[in-house]
Amino acid sequence: LKWQHVDDATGYTISVGVDPQKLYNSITVYGRNEYYFKAMDVGTIYYFQIEAFNRNGIGRRSSLVRVE
Repeated sequence: LKWQHVDDATGYTISVGVDPQKLYNSITVYGRNEYYFKAMDVGTIYYFQIEAFNRNGIGRRSSLVRVE
């Protein structure tokens, strides 16, 4: 996964799930704007959203991305 860098971000939270309304798993990434996600199964559709954060709080979530 790769996304646009946010200048003042400390890190990013990646929300992931197999249903667009149930992004129950999350991954925290510090200091980078990419993550190698190894947990996908062939034939399964995944949904992702990413939000930046820093000491001031959490930013707005990205648009929902569908990966087949």
